[in-house]
Amino acid sequence: MFTLTEVASLNDIQPTYRILKPWWDVFMDYLGLVMLMLAIFAMTMQITKDQVACLPCLEDADEAAGPKHDPFPPQSTRETATGASVTNIPLVTKDLPDRAVHELYVTHQHTAVNAEKYANQPQPTGVKTNLDYQQYIFINQICYHVALPWYSKYFPYLTLIHTLVLMVSSNFWFKYPKTSSKIEHFVSILGRCFESPWTTKALSETACEDSEENKQRLTGTSSAPKQISLEGKEEGTNANSSTPMLGVKFSADKPIAEAPSSMTILDKKDGEQAKALFEKVRKFRAHVEDSDFIYKLYVAQTIVKTVKFILILSYTSTFLAKINFKHDCEPDIKQLTGYRKFFCTHNMAFMLNKLLISYMALILIYGMACLYSLFWVFRRPLKEYSFEKVREESSFSDIPDVKNDFAFLLHMVDQYDQLYSKRFGVFLSEVSENKLREISLNHEWTFEKLRQLVTRNAQDQLELHLFMLSGLPNAVFDLTDLEVLKLELIPEVRFSAKVSQMTSLQELHLCHCPAKVEQTGFAFLRDHLRCLHVKFTDVAEIPTWVYLLRSLRELNLIGNLSSENNKMIGLESMRDLRHLKTLCLKSNLTKMPTNITELSPHLIKLVVHNDGTKLVVLNSLKKMTNLIELELHSCELERIPHAIFSLTNLQELDLKSNNIRTIEEIISFQHLKRLTCLKLWHNKIITIPSSIGQVKSLESLHLSHNKLESLPPALFTLPKLRHLDVGHNSITVLPPDVGLLHNLQHLAINSNKLEVLPKPLFRCTKLKVLCLGYNALTVLPETAGQLVQLTQLELRGNCLDRLPAQLGNCRLLRKNALIVEDHLFDTLPVEVKESISRETNVSFTSGL
Repeated sequence: MFTLTEVASLNDIQPTYRILKPWWDVFMDYLGLVMLMLAIFAMTMQITKDQVACLPCLEDADEAAGPKHDPFPPQSTRETATGASVTNIPLVTKDLPDRAVHELYVTHQHTAVNAEKYANQPQPTGVKTNLDYQQYIFINQICYHVALPWYSKYFPYLTLIHTLVLMVSSNFWFKYPKTSSKIEHFVSILGRCFESPWTTKALSETACEDSEENKQRLTGTSSAPKQISLEGKEEGTNANSSTPMLGVKFSADKPIAEAPSSMTILDKKDGEQAKALFEKVRKFRAHVEDSDFIYKLYVAQTIVKTVKFILILSYTSTFLAKINFKHDCEPDIKQLTGYRKFFCTHNMAFMLNKLLISYMALILIYGMACLYSLFWVFRRPLKEYSFEKVREESSFSDIPDVKNDFAFLLHMVDQYDQLYSKRFGVFLSEVSENKLREISLNHEWTFEKLRQLVTRNAQDQLELHLFMLSGLPNAVFDLTDLEVLKLELIPEVRFSAKVSQMTSLQELHLCHCPAKVEQTGFAFLRDHLRCLHVKFTDVAEIPTWVYLLRSLRELNLIGNLSSENNKMIGLESMRDLRHLKTLCLKSNLTKMPTNITELSPHLIKLVVHNDGTKLVVLNSLKKMTNLIELELHSCELERIPHAIFSLTNLQELDLKSNNIRTIEEIISFQHLKRLTCLKLWHNKIITIPSSIGQVKSLESLHLSHNKLESLPPALFTLPKLRHLDVGHNSITVLPPDVGLLHNLQHLAINSNKLEVLPKPLFRCTKLKVLCLGYNALTVLPETAGQLVQLTQLELRGNCLDRLPAQLGNCRLLRKNALIVEDHLFDTLPVEVKESISRETNVSFTSGL
């Protein structure tokens, strides 16, 4: 036998699951428990007390009695041996000895006396059955199984089975593996969100904001708020009048209220737990919203309970009238008892009848609860849940609506306590998460810590580089002397009005950092920012306010700007960048954006690094007549674009890392009277045409990393050439005409195949840098000493045996600028080595 506690455990669920049980489920659980107790009570009574009592029927009594027998046989008189006459002795004693007869006589007399004694008393009435005790037990057992209806015998067991089925059906969704894991996870997260200190803090701040708004709405007499609002309106008016917004949407989020000091500082452990909760909620939502299995299972188990209720009620009501106290029994046992029919009574009939009525009443109430449950399930869509009320009552207007199983679980929680969903919604809001990040971030990144990270860059500017933070610390705005701010991989950057304190800020780097700016902060950046670098993956990451920075001088956009997305870049709004001088596009363009020509009146430098994507259309360059510098790197160009020849003000052209094989068009550069620097390095140029001599304005020519085998004499007729780089080619001979370059200051012919240096080379007395490394030189002429202005000489990687002592005449040559093997340096005379070393020491000391 099992105890009530063991059976009731089937209806138990984890205490934490109670938040998912609406009132009707709880009510049905209690009804199930009462029905369970009723079933067990009925079973106990039936096992211990249930029985029938049977008697033979009257019409069978005479039949069963048979012929009447005289209890006393015929008597006679007998004379004993003693001579006494003994009468009234049964005849059966005539053959007995006299002593035995005497004893029998005494007994008979005693019986006769007793018979006479009770002869005058009333005789018992009724039917004499002549059945013994064992026969009655046998008849009762037979009639219990034959005469009683089956429902009277098995009612308690059926009640127990039905109750157990209903209990299992009520809690099956808590036990089924595919749903129990999700429910357990949801309840765990919900409990932590409810108890999290961050939830209390966020809702408290909302209440504080509402109270402040109410105070301002009711009083409206404070002068300071009026002044601030008026200033804001004036600034907004000026901004709108001077610079059209052009679809720019500033952050519409409510400003974060200044909470009391006790609320501002959140315990670090609580903050980390809250961050983990945000991540768990995000992942759980993505996991649960994909299916509606929990909803379907709950509906199915509710339907099963309803069908079960209808089935139980329908067949139980038919058996109610069959539970009677009296029963007729006609077992086939006449040959054993002599009776054919018996009249029986069932001692438990009355109690079973009352228990059955009670059970039917409980089932009826249970069924009404099931019907209400079905009505609630199908009355409205439970696979959609809206936080509209929470959004209205709090400042978290971005709490999203949810669907499927996530929505259903929240609907179930609302039936327990709506406060759970309200507190849970805090962890679905990005605004709430950003507030948490901001508080934790400001608590960790103090002014002193940021100050330690400030360094000076190559341009001697104060620079701060922040990497992979959750946001922008407020303490950054207190670094008023900061000139360069670099932000990298920060998911949420917000420039508040405090950015106006950074009066020295000139340059800003946003590397994969979607940035928002308040209107007051934007007004400051618009008037003070000079250089901006934006690195992105998608054009949507480019802040729209970038195109409204009217004081911007340099703009660098690094990311995917293919022709399919050109219209999405927002280049049409670049007309407001009235002071932009430098535009750098590092992307994968297939054609130059047409709207870039709007910058032509003031743009002087254009840089396109195309990352190996072929740039086909360059016609828009023709209108950029004010360009001074143009860089087209990795654009897969095969020839020099003709559009470049229209840039009459061009001074520097860089076509690095393309597929240019021939430069026959170079003669057209003679029309570019201001062209001074031409960079055609890292290409596949085989020869240099003689027409290069027509470009008289060239001062710097870069042809390194090509496939040149010779240099034309016309190259050395450029009178203004000061910088010539032909390194990393296959040049075998350096023409003597090189001596004609009287203004040459830098010559790089390293990594070629030179074997001999022409003597006229050393007539270029203005040479300061001479790179001859990694050739096949065997001798360095003594005339190298004529290069008195030489400051750097590279000779490593040749076949030299010694160095000429005349190098001592190169007074500006330093040991660290003499790039040569150590054993060759040792071949110099001692005084020359000391002179070079001394010069180095002196210059080093003076530098210090």
